[in-house]
Amino acid sequence: MPETLAVEMRCDIQIPTWFGVGGRADRLARPRTLEQLVQCVESDPDCRILGDGANLLVADTGVRELVVSLDAMRDVSYEANGVVRVAAGAKLHRLVQETAARGLAGLHTLAGVPASIGGAVAMNAGGKHGSTYDHLVELTTIDRRGVVHTEPARAFAACYRDGGLGDRIVAGAAFRLVPDDPAALRARVKAIMLEKKHTQPLAADSAGCVFKNPVLQEAIAGVGRAGQRVGAGLLIDRAGCKGWAVGGASVSQRHANFITVDKKQANAANIIELIERVGVAVRERFGITLHTEVVIWGAS
Repeated sequence: MPETLAVEMRCDIQIPTWFGVGGRADRLARPRTLEQLVQCVESDPDCRILGDGANLLVADTGVRELVVSLDAMRDVSYEANGVVRVAAGAKLHRLVQETAARGLAGLHTLAGVPASIGGAVAMNAGGKHGSTYDHLVELTTIDRRGVVHTEPARAFAACYRDGGLGDRIVAGAAFRLVPDDPAALRARVKAIMLEKKHTQPLAADSAGCVFKNPVLQEAIAGVGRAGQRVGAGLLIDRAGCKGWAVGGASVSQRHANFITVDKKQANAANIIELIERVGVAVRERFGITLHTEVVIWGAS
């Protein structure tokens, strides 16, 4: 990488994730500008992009590619027309709180979703109250040749838990929000958070939902009708997996689509094995193949 970059670079460093376990990066860069991010990509087109680490599991063997953390790229700007421009490393939960306090509605529906803005866009993160692309109007991305593109959000074929980016890297996003009463918005954010607190193990070490919610190909009695998207947690629960454990990793008793860890005992291999076992159990019980929402780096 050119010396003129002056990018902060660390070697042999633990990759920070919400699971709190897993392998290390041979090299980890922290660009602060778009230009520095471009040069990181040019130096290693196969680089791994690290956001908030909320939806990520790193295998115990770690990764050899350059890991590029976006946590220093956090700029947020507000325009008079309700457009909010955000760098990819900004924390989604902070933006939810800030836009609600400013009386701008739209992102409040993402309360409690753990992600950086770049990660939220890449996977079209969300829940039953809304998804990232609902108010997204423009994206700045970098392709693997290091070319920067700024395009309307509608140029990407986003769908459930997939931003349609291919191998593009999110550098920044723009959302168009609408005026609303700040007190009412804060109340809605609080209500969503309370709902999640009562149904999800928010206080435990986890990475949010492990599996995507599948669409049923045929009706299943007591679960749903053909063509309906149903909760992976319901299927995992009905397959009898709640409380299953491998080493220090366990299927949450509160919400079966969460795997929680005891960081003193768990490693990434425990989590990966538990994910595989749960997938097998659901497939044998219902004939449904679950696909992970959690991204796994470095596993064979």
